[in-house]
Amino acid sequence: MNSDAIATLQQQLLAGLSPVPAETRRLFHGRGRCWPGLEHVTVDWLQGVLLVSLFREPEEAQLAALKHMLMTLTRSPAWLDSQAHSLLLQHRYLPDSATQWLLGEVCDEWLISEHGLRFKLDFGKKQNTGLFLDMRYGRRWVQTQAQGKRVLNLFAYTCGFSLAAIAGGAEHVVNLDMARAALSRGRDNHRLNGHDLSKVSFLGHDLFKSWGKVKKCGPYDLVIIDPPSFQKGSFVLTQDYRKVLRRLPELLSEHGVVLACINDPDIGPDFLLESMALEAPSLSFVQRLENPPEFADIQSDSGLKALVFTRHTERL
Repeated sequence: MNSDAIATLQQQLLAGLSPVPAETRRLFHGRGRCWPGLEHVTVDWLQGVLLVSLFREPEEAQLAALKHMLMTLTRSPAWLDSQAHSLLLQHRYLPDSATQWLLGEVCDEWLISEHGLRFKLDFGKKQNTGLFLDMRYGRRWVQTQAQGKRVLNLFAYTCGFSLAAIAGGAEHVVNLDMARAALSRGRDNHRLNGHDLSKVSFLGHDLFKSWGKVKKCGPYDLVIIDPPSFQKGSFVLTQDYRKVLRRLPELLSEHGVVLACINDPDIGPDFLLESMALEAPSLSFVQRLENPPEFADIQSDSGLKALVFTRHTERL
């Protein structure tokens, strides 16, 4: 991250704030490797808060230069016009992902919006804030598909897909995640949007020990699978994803649809296509959802993979 790279980042942020996005957006995605020297930098606009994340430790001089640039940015007309008030620098390479408040009053939680839905985010507590911005199109797709459907949201995290499904008219959503605190935040997010919680279930269980509970709540018209690449002691994508896929036929309704996702840059879409053909051959590939343009990647197969499968061969 030399001086030229930092200058490029400054230009990109000024452009991203002019005009300021109406909703939450990623302003800079260095991890897509389109910007040499900035491969380990991301910047998110969180509606008044600018979150800069570093995924690799910079040299001391580089860090000082980056902070200087960011503070200069806060005195620019673009920053002032945006009505931004807080600037955060998160060190994702550290075990605790420590977050520094370079500007603004420290707060633990913050409300943002996406596609008309509101979400509560965490600052300085966890590695992730509570909403994965690259899945914006996936949530929008679920909202358009959910009308009248029973939905199973596996690895639900803070229930972003669940919010989208209920907003889209889903009959019922079952959220499963072994992190009960994340599900609690999901419940809060539903309340924040005035949703009827009688239409939403929250199962704080280990999926691989809970197939009976999951099946009992089915069958499902839409199953969403969005697991972590690796979760110590509970999930290894290359080993465990297929175990989920082979259960799909007994979970799905006659015309059920599956949204299967992977966000590991080292694993391409062929892994899902081949695994589904092997483990659940009754399902056919329909389409791969586009990724938001702000998440451009030098290699398309390295970005988010969100693939739609159905027991029908016709396109949705």
